[in-house]
Amino acid sequence: MSAGYAVLWTEVAEKDLTEIITFIAKDNPLNALHVLEKIKHKAAALFISPERGRVIPELHDRGIFIYRELIISPWRLVYRIAGSNVYIIALIDSRRNVEDILLHRLIQQ
Repeated sequence: MSAGYAVLWTEVAEKDLTEIITFIAKDNPLNALHVLEKIKHKAAALFISPERGRVIPELHDRGIFIYRELIISPWRLVYRIAGSNVYIIALIDSRRNVEDILLHRLIQQ
């Protein structure tokens, strides 16, 4: 039986998470903690079955299939699978223009 995947957060994704939690904590620190735990739990669950996330529709339409996402409303947790690792690439508010944000970040890499 496989030992599972290592779930690794990129620096950019950690920054996204920190900004989200800091923003929420300004009004409601307890809710910020709840949101942090929820996001970390969902991301950690990729350890078992990372294929369960869907291919990102906006990138799929452009012929890019290696990035997947989990919806943790209202955020989209963007990741890719590489070997036995799952790399968390971004955590983006789905109310923003996700396609522009992702394409901008991919170009910068």
